[in-house]
Amino acid sequence: MLFPADFLTRLEYLSIMSKRVFRGTLLAQRRTTQMGSGIEFSDHREYSIGDDLRYLDWNIYARHGDLLLKRFQEEQDLHVYLMLDCSRSMAFGQPAKFELACHLTAALAYIALADLDRIAVVAYADGIVQEFPVTRGKARILALMRFLENLSTGGQDTNLARSVQGLLHRGTRAGLAVVISDLFDERGFQSGLDQLRSRRFDAHVLQLHDPKEADPSLLGDVEFVDIETDSLRMVTVTEKNLRTYKQLFQQHQQSVRDYCSNYGLGCTQSSSQVPFDTLVLSMMRASAVGR
Repeated sequence: MLFPADFLTRLEYLSIMSKRVFRGTLLAQRRTTQMGSGIEFSDHREYSIGDDLRYLDWNIYARHGDLLLKRFQEEQDLHVYLMLDCSRSMAFGQPAKFELACHLTAALAYIALADLDRIAVVAYADGIVQEFPVTRGKARILALMRFLENLSTGGQDTNLARSVQGLLHRGTRAGLAVVISDLFDERGFQSGLDQLRSRRFDAHVLQLHDPKEADPSLLGDVEFVDIETDSLRMVTVTEKNLRTYKQLFQQHQQSVRDYCSNYGLGCTQSSSQVPFDTLVLSMMRASAVGR
């Protein structure tokens, strides 16, 4: 069973904590703004034929003879897109990284739904494999949990860039995009995040790893299997090989932190051994400190 019996109780506790202690720092109470029919004045623009005369600033017209329209800022619900990596590398570990990723997806969705935001889940590997369409309302959490329970890891490899491209080609409205992944993408993770930034998404990276990936203890003749391609390779692992691997792993982790820091993205890196609720609370604390 993917979700334990007390899962919904733990979600409700997280939702309450997000409002009491960390209100407005991660998902809760964030709203997007754009020009529309709101009540908060923003600025003026030149009148054009066909514009609604109700918005004409008659005071300026009386004083200066200029035809200017008043523009107002409209507050809209936040759209939260949870991009869940379902590639085969996410099946690694005990428990698998994918299990924690599903728990995190459900938890973040619940917090957003409880705050009347709209959420969608995009499951991807070498492209988008399944989607939970944009929805609203806390009661939808059960349908979302069933959706997650029916997901499995698969695909030929990982391609975040293609998956983001698929999301954007649907004419998706900008919002908050949370990428939940190990970011083991041979093409690099940067291109996918670049696309989100260029389309004015607020992005948060939630990167998971298994402790054995960070600190393996293998020595001697070892047969490695690429979990995503099934390719085999016999390698004699020496102490030097092991040190080099660990350095490369840390460089990859650092590259994720550097990218997020340089472009102002949220970044959470964690072992897959951390309980989902502990991790979500730590994300909120980090967001609160960073405000």
